[in-house]
Amino acid sequence: MLKEKVKQINPAFWVPTAYFAMGLPFVVLAQSTAIMYKNMGVSDTQIAFWTSLIMLPWTFKPLWSPLFEMFKSKKFFVVTFQFVTAITFALVAFSLPLNNFFAYSIALMGIVAFSGASTDIATDGVYLNVLSSKKQAEYIGWQGASYNIGKLAAYGGFVTLAGILEKQLGVVHAWMAVMFGIGAVMALVGLYHIRMLPSGGAVTKEVTSLKEGFSTLWDVLVTFFQKKYILWYIAFIILYRFAEGFAIKIAPLFFKAAVSEGGLGLTTTQIGVIYGTFGTIAFVLGSVLGGYYIARKGLKKVLMVLVASFNIPFVVYALLAMYQPENLYVIGLGVVMEYFGYGFGFVGLMLFMMQQVAPGKYKMAHYAFASGIMNLGFMIPSMMSGFFSDMLGYKVFFIWVLVATIPAFLAAYFVPFGHPDNKEQAELEEG
Repeated sequence: MLKEKVKQINPAFWVPTAYFAMGLPFVVLAQSTAIMYKNMGVSDTQIAFWTSLIMLPWTFKPLWSPLFEMFKSKKFFVVTFQFVTAITFALVAFSLPLNNFFAYSIALMGIVAFSGASTDIATDGVYLNVLSSKKQAEYIGWQGASYNIGKLAAYGGFVTLAGILEKQLGVVHAWMAVMFGIGAVMALVGLYHIRMLPSGGAVTKEVTSLKEGFSTLWDVLVTFFQKKYILWYIAFIILYRFAEGFAIKIAPLFFKAAVSEGGLGLTTTQIGVIYGTFGTIAFVLGSVLGGYYIARKGLKKVLMVLVASFNIPFVVYALLAMYQPENLYVIGLGVVMEYFGYGFGFVGLMLFMMQQVAPGKYKMAHYAFASGIMNLGFMIPSMMSGFFSDMLGYKVFFIWVLVATIPAFLAAYFVPFGHPDNKEQAELEEG
């Protein structure tokens, strides 16, 4: 069968591109747009609130994820929504010269968020259904690395390009070009996946009527909350990224803010190079090494190490806010250290959701539930971060971020494992 042959495509040919295409829209909306709006005169409070609010689809994606279990193949949804994302980014570009550009562009980015979240659901479905538990662990580092190469493209590439073009074309036309470029990249990836992406398996439960569809939706929901230790898992998933939710939105604004305002006074191009390029390369290296580390040791044994690696490096921002160094090498070194630890620890959360939450009849939908909960834990502090930052100032704000890491350590210490981790599962299969 042709479908079976497609499934045998080496993961190296589709995991990197699929997760790059997941990461690029998310990072553009979550972070790159903050720089764009800052340069277009929008306040920090508005930027933090609205660019966080439009991320809601990544939280609520479990509401429509069961539909992808009932119709077509996972590949169909991946490719379709990648093209929707490409077209909508082009529309964002057209909205920027308008008088009410902020309202129009935010609304369009809400559509990007919906299509991006839908792409995430289907891509994870392909990953979970095509790869074995052992292969999932082997490629989790590459998955996380590829996802965050989207950050390299968004910050190191497109933000740096915007900084260069701003001097030649002005802020508006520079960012128009950038949004068109992002749309073009998404379209090219979609074309590539038409041929190279596995189907992701047949539908889990094909439906023939509206009543049957609602029955399946209810079954997906009920079976998720019937999972053993599910309340523990929800708490762990929310708290893992709690501190990051505060830091991630304000960090680029802190880098951009004037020294007199407590910031570092970097230019858009400098942020693109230091924060986007070197930071993201460090993240990629951390992700790959973290994946191999987990595959060798087993997730259960190293979970606390991963949580520490993810959270403790946020101290870098507190130190930068306290001393406000002017030396770009010092700032760059701090960002590299933070992003390496961030990448090393981030893959632990992704694999935990795959191995402990997703197993069962509805792998894709239940993984979407877990990742939606993860984004809720990220989004709520992110929405509040602008208010806290304006009220406290950057120095005290980043000290608060360190306090916000404490719940993650407590959650990791107490969370139970209801299923074998990757190492235990491999030993069972070999035995």
